Amino acid sequence: MSFCSYYDTRVCHSCSMIDLFYAEQLTEKSANLHKTLEPFAVSEWLKPTSSQLKGFRNKAKMVASNADEGIVLGLSDEVSLIGCPLYDISMQTVLEYTQNWLRTLGIKAYDVQKKKGELKYVLLTRSSHNGTMMLRFVLRSHGIIPRLEGSLAALTALSPELKVITANIQPIHMAILEGDEEIFLTKEMHLEEKLNDITLFIRPKSFFQTNPEVAAKLYKTVAKWTDELEAKTVIDLFCGVGGFALHVANTERSVIGIEIESEAIACAKESAKILGIETLTFEALDAVSFSTETSKAPDVVIVNPPRRGLGQELCKWLERVSPSDIMYSSCNAMSLARDLEWLKSYECVKVQLFDMFPHTEHYETLVHLKKK
Repeated sequence: MSFCSYYDTRVCHSCSMIDLFYAEQLTEKSANLHKTLEPFAVSEWLKPTSSQLKGFRNKAKMVASNADEGIVLGLSDEVSLIGCPLYDISMQTVLEYTQNWLRTLGIKAYDVQKKKGELKYVLLTRSSHNGTMMLRFVLRSHGIIPRLEGSLAALTALSPELKVITANIQPIHMAILEGDEEIFLTKEMHLEEKLNDITLFIRPKSFFQTNPEVAAKLYKTVAKWTDELEAKTVIDLFCGVGGFALHVANTERSVIGIEIESEAIACAKESAKILGIETLTFEALDAVSFSTETSKAPDVVIVNPPRRGLGQELCKWLERVSPSDIMYSSCNAMSLARDLEWLKSYECVKVQLFDMFPHTEHYETLVHLKKK
């Protein structure tokens, strides 16, 4: 028996490794990573960075479905997951209040088969710094927004932690998490987070790591490795809200953060103002577009791509500009290995596993690549 009743009753299978002792989970993940990176002759393997086992996730993604008792937040087959132990008690409580509140309003979930209903998803994000939360309703149309707004005070009275509430419009009949249009139902438009005393901001469409405690250790490690190199120029690709760039920035170092999502860059720029370092800049650009316009080699390039990895074009650019060192943070060891095949001019100096996703087969990998 695990500590999760959803798993033990076979309601949810997302945490496929939850019935293993945590040491066994880390052993299996480490073995998988060693096997995947075996062809690259890693010089030094560092000890894996572990995680808390409960309440470590800062984001809940709930599918809305219809049941006899009313709307259900959880899985698409009318199974509620509002008590998932990966979320701390405060998040579980807000999800329960939200589910009950939606029922009192008579809100109907979007039925994929019938193409009827309005609510598709409920997304909840929590700041580990101050406990404030952001609640997003992903809707098929604008139809029920007046009903949500008219009763919003009742929800926030129960859940004063809710500082940012939005309606996202996703009209397409497909399993797409969110649409382009975001409507703010509150005056506040972002959450404040703080990792390693660095102020970060979270907006609705800005990517943020789901495990803040482990993310803080990851950022700190990249900063330490970069400082050891005495790097003077750094480019951070796929920078998100600026976690890596903000941690490596100092008055003696030029740092540029690149990210395609403009909301994330808005957050990063706000953090940079607080940090007060003039040699730190952020630009809202596609990584490939940026690379085609950049031919000067920085001392260090930090990359944190999505699961698909960097791809051949960006790897060719890295080979061409030839930075002395690359810090590669990857959430997919398979795409990481594929990219390493293309980065033939580099050797793997150090590798460390960061267990960002306990109880699952997934993990984050940090690799220090040095020019041969």
